[in-house]
Amino acid sequence: MTSDATQTESVTYETENDQKDLNDPDELKELVSGARVVLWDFDGPVCRLFAGHSAERVATDLVEWLEGRGLHGLLTEPERESLDPHAVLRAVDRGHPGSDLVAELEARLTQEEMLAASSARPTPYADPLIRTWTAVGSRPAVTTNNSPRVVRAYLANRGLLGCFAPHIYGRTQQLSRLKPDPHCINRALNAMGAPPDSALMIGDTPSDFHAARAAGVPFLGYARDEEKEKALRTAGATAILSSLEPVLARIRTASQA
Repeated sequence: MTSDATQTESVTYETENDQKDLNDPDELKELVSGARVVLWDFDGPVCRLFAGHSAERVATDLVEWLEGRGLHGLLTEPERESLDPHAVLRAVDRGHPGSDLVAELEARLTQEEMLAASSARPTPYADPLIRTWTAVGSRPAVTTNNSPRVVRAYLANRGLLGCFAPHIYGRTQQLSRLKPDPHCINRALNAMGAPPDSALMIGDTPSDFHAARAAGVPFLGYARDEEKEKALRTAGATAILSSLEPVLARIRTASQA
């Protein structure tokens, strides 16, 4: 556990534009106390999937694979330069939905994600927060654009699969339903019999925020750096932490009350 000073520094907030002051115990308590279901994005809040296996390189490899097959024209210049594997996948699916090309590209991305999982780094405080929150009665689920195979492999390696299974909702063959579409969130809510206002989504990207908002689910942003924070705030997120430690402290305090 860090000191109070360190904890204060780990929480990022602004008072303008209705930003929530999550250093205020009541604000944080209000956000997490009503969460009977906690929906975790995977890459970011749970771990850094590509910590040792560059997502930018994966995106570049996918683009080069397409270009090697004479399919350069499937991508716009911004998509080609996005360095986001999911952006490449969405773009190809938009042009050739349900095709063998899309299936092969998705399989290649899954393979790269599986390789990345072996060197993924746990997000600080994520493991104990997941275990503690589950122990006090919350029901966690993963709602992600990553392959569910990858999520299961990582969680099993960390001894966390029992906290989530069977509620892992990842990428399907319906690639048009990747976040920011709320499809994976709605799947989780329906399977768990949970109304949106009983859940909390923890995510680190604008697409996570927009998906949660579309599903009517409260959102807690996790921003490990200023760039992530700026993107979330620009998207409209108002509750953002740069560390999960204050949430863990809040859950532990509540469990001892």
